[in-house]
Amino acid sequence: MNDVLVSISCLTYNHAPYIRQCLDGFMMQQCDFGFEVLIHDDASTDGTQKIIREYETKYPDIIKPLLQTENQFSRGSRGIMMRRFNFPRARGKYIALCEGDDYWTDPRKLQKQVDFLETHEDVSLCFHNALMVYEDGGSLRQPFQNLGNREYSGAEILRHWTIPTASVVFRRENYVMHHSPNNFFGDIILFLTLAEKGKLWCLDETMSAYRRHRGGLSYMERNAFLSCDPKILKHYEEIGKNFGGKYKGVACELINDLYLKMAIEQFRHMNFRFIRSLFLCFRDDPRLCLKNIKSRFI
Repeated sequence: MNDVLVSISCLTYNHAPYIRQCLDGFMMQQCDFGFEVLIHDDASTDGTQKIIREYETKYPDIIKPLLQTENQFSRGSRGIMMRRFNFPRARGKYIALCEGDDYWTDPRKLQKQVDFLETHEDVSLCFHNALMVYEDGGSLRQPFQNLGNREYSGAEILRHWTIPTASVVFRRENYVMHHSPNNFFGDIILFLTLAEKGKLWCLDETMSAYRRHRGGLSYMERNAFLSCDPKILKHYEEIGKNFGGKYKGVACELINDLYLKMAIEQFRHMNFRFIRSLFLCFRDDPRLCLKNIKSRFI
């Protein structure tokens, strides 16, 4: 496996129930090129590291783990795990992403995406649709989004949360991470950075699964978004400032949406002082209504 064309970046933390399916998805890939699997485990306590070592023993030339003894997320490495622990180790021309609780479903996934990137040099990142898998059993499996075979803009992926992380393959040479302590969603920053270097292209296929469960990072991030965590506001403000101001308008839209969600929460909890002040503001000048909402949460 000296001729590594693709480096697979995998982050894990307490993924013991899922990590075998994830790793088997890597090892079932049918490729005419070599690949490596760079795993960073953030000090799991549920036996995930034992399973990773088992696969390392079985595939020593492919599985390359970095097993932490102290949790790095709690020490401030949120949003930079891939950049800090996996990307510097990558040898491949391309990097593929898949976290330890997601998995690939098509044995030709890597071959299809690499073939596309090899023949489309203006494309910086290639992705595809994914199947949403709900571990609570309360929902049927469904597509991640209604995605088509076309180019997507940075503004689209920022506004609509378009790209399933486990579907991504990108050119390593195009990776230069913009990072700030205020970045909350590290994958979005990565995708916008790659959009500066070339096209973001979606293949009209479903080749991975995006797992939703209460212990997952994506689940916690989504809850933080829905609960209007102030860190999300700073995240979008930072995006608006960076990238030459290209996404300032979209970032403002998303920030406004968050403030409105906060206001709705005040209504749900029957905060009558807030409701009265909002009503008076809207009656006097509807244009100041959103400004008034913002002032209550800054």
